[in-house]
Amino acid sequence: MKTKLLCLSFAAVAMTSFAAPGPDFHQHLGIQMWSLRATAKESTPKAMDLVKQYGLKEVETAGLGELTLEQYAAELKARGLQAIATHAGYEALQKNLAGEIATAKALGATYIVVPWIPHDKEKGFTEELAQEVAANFNQWGQAIREAGLKLGWHPHGFEFVPSNAGNGETRFDLVARLTKPENLCLEMDVFWAVHAGQDPVALFKKYGSRWELIHVKDMRKGAPTGFSTGGAPDTDNVAVGSGQIDWKQVLGAAQQAGVQHYFLEDETPTPLECIPQSLTYLRGLKL
Repeated sequence: MKTKLLCLSFAAVAMTSFAAPGPDFHQHLGIQMWSLRATAKESTPKAMDLVKQYGLKEVETAGLGELTLEQYAAELKARGLQAIATHAGYEALQKNLAGEIATAKALGATYIVVPWIPHDKEKGFTEELAQEVAANFNQWGQAIREAGLKLGWHPHGFEFVPSNAGNGETRFDLVARLTKPENLCLEMDVFWAVHAGQDPVALFKKYGSRWELIHVKDMRKGAPTGFSTGGAPDTDNVAVGSGQIDWKQVLGAAQQAGVQHYFLEDETPTPLECIPQSLTYLRGLKL
């Protein structure tokens, strides 16, 4: 009996450790470089200058712009910026997994995140595609893990359609269930989750520490939701804190789930106006 109780005790400790809350989001608030896409078209270093001016240190990359890999890494270092994650295309990983791993390592990143899965617009994210994606994620994730990095997946909304099982499971759930947690972590884009009619807080509770990254992005009040399309007008994006999303609840649930890094992603028509507004709101938000 004592042995059984001791085993249960160790199991409880392990579960508590697994479910330990993550750091205060203020400590790891960064930016997805896509937010500064217009500035980067003029000059990628200029976009990095803005990140430094915003008082941010953590970034998630979205391509290298006009720079070589070595130049990009040097420009980040010169400004005291840290690439936490790279966004890598699904097809790029299919074609050159080793190359994407080398890129992430050269930038000093920890995560390689897939932001979009190519699919037929008419057929959508089918059951067969979800199973294929899960198999690839397991294979790539293991190779990436063995290289000392982590594979992440950024659902874009179209994955939240009912699976064929008819048990309330979505195809996002199917991919999550078929992949090993050690081979695939998750990055929630709060905007796209809400757009698809999902409850971010419920998703954080359901998948817990598999959520390691988050895109902080707000939706205008009154914008329609419940569409698993992965597309919405730019004008549905607004400065964080001015839209319909309850950030105190969402960020509180994210911290409790163990999220490690929070990237502001601005897809509004006026990012240079909205980014400072979003940062002011987030820095002043107390959970």
